[in-house]
Amino acid sequence: MKILMSGGTGLVGSAFIEKYEKEHQFTVITRSPDKARQQFDEGVAFISDVSEINDIGIFDAIINLAGEPIADKRWTDTQKQRICDSRWGITSKLVAKINSAGAPPPVFLSGSAIGFYGNKGSIDVTEQTPPHEEFTHNLCAKWEAIATSITHNDVRVCTLRTGVVLASNGGALDKMAMPFKLGLGGKIGTGDQYLSWIHIDDMISAIAYLLENNSCHGPYNLTAPSPATNEVFSNTLATTLSRPCLFTVPGFVLKIAMGESSDMILKGQKVLPEKLITSGFTFTYPTLQGALDAIYKH
Repeated sequence: MKILMSGGTGLVGSAFIEKYEKEHQFTVITRSPDKARQQFDEGVAFISDVSEINDIGIFDAIINLAGEPIADKRWTDTQKQRICDSRWGITSKLVAKINSAGAPPPVFLSGSAIGFYGNKGSIDVTEQTPPHEEFTHNLCAKWEAIATSITHNDVRVCTLRTGVVLASNGGALDKMAMPFKLGLGGKIGTGDQYLSWIHIDDMISAIAYLLENNSCHGPYNLTAPSPATNEVFSNTLATTLSRPCLFTVPGFVLKIAMGESSDMILKGQKVLPEKLITSGFTFTYPTLQGALDAIYKH
């Protein structure tokens, strides 16, 4: 397949390209093509803007993963706008190109996040669960609305409601593991809040699965089938790293450090991949212990 990808230099995009670059031909949209060239083999092509594409119909699929990291900085009004614009802007450009094409690509996979559901406490969350209104919901709801505003009936659209991606090189796990490696790890707040996670290998396999299965459309939760409470996650991570799990980080400390974005960690969601499993997808790492062992003990 000829695949057009945004966000190809990020954690998930780069892992996907590395796994499938022998099978597929990739063109990556990136603001820094020269820098990106150093990251990949020669077979990957780069453009700096969607406007450089004359006919988007030359591609067999589009995978849209671009976006400013959501938890790297405090949520000032400016940062919130940057987080939104970095997702809505490129998605709007891609959809406009698709809508104006005579023969558009048959499949469009577009990023989203489990933030779509907002704070749901400890209830089981599936693709059918109504959301809680807050910043992350509004961000993801508009992102998905733009992605699904394609006017061609023959373009299959899936939105990828992604959880916390666990990987050995970068992403959230690096930050979560650091206190444990220093012997300072422990649960955060009450520890009762759920973390909905997915191993990087399952993440990219799920994207490939949705790419190739014509019966799949609409939103999909890209999370493992066994979300863990923060306390269970902390203890499992500590055990895997052979480190203690002694401390508790009080919620108010995190609120001071992170501001509003701390709600994502202190409130949590118990998100289940109902549609993926029903459609026949099989997880390589359905359990947290298995996922962490694969990352730290391979």
